[in-house]
Amino acid sequence: MDTGTKGETGGPGSGTAEPGWVGLPSGLLTLRRTLLVGWCCLLAVATGLLLGLLVGPAWASAGAFWLAAGAWGWVLIGRNWRSWRYAERADDLLISRGVLWREQTVVPYGRMQLVEVTSGPLERRFGLASLQLHTAAAATDARIPGLVPAEAERLRDRLAALGEARSAGL
Repeated sequence: MDTGTKGETGGPGSGTAEPGWVGLPSGLLTLRRTLLVGWCCLLAVATGLLLGLLVGPAWASAGAFWLAAGAWGWVLIGRNWRSWRYAERADDLLISRGVLWREQTVVPYGRMQLVEVTSGPLERRFGLASLQLHTAAAATDARIPGLVPAEAERLRDRLAALGEARSAGL
């Protein structure tokens, strides 16, 4: 029996407790790493030039600090990107994120008040959109960044329909 929900490992009553997790597309990783490289290169050049001109040529090598920070950030951004995932279940949406401190948000469909898709200039350039969920309790508001726009719109429509159906009994 098809339940119509992407990501579930089994239908109602199938006995499977683990939801089917969906990771974020690689476009978000590309966007974040591009920003990191841009900023680190800009800061390395600015630091090297300023210190080289004001203090002395030997101090210009201090700009390499930003290149090392960029290399470290490259790894951290990859780990953070891999930690983001979501799963649609029968009664709620799960969002999991975090590397050191794992955070899992459960958003019941019946508690959703507003589901919106946003896309800033950089996100549009990389073909991405973010899904923002607003609930009655601010603590359960959630966001899924870096989705493909078609998937974000599909999720928005599905979650809005499920939210209306679940809240009708309140």
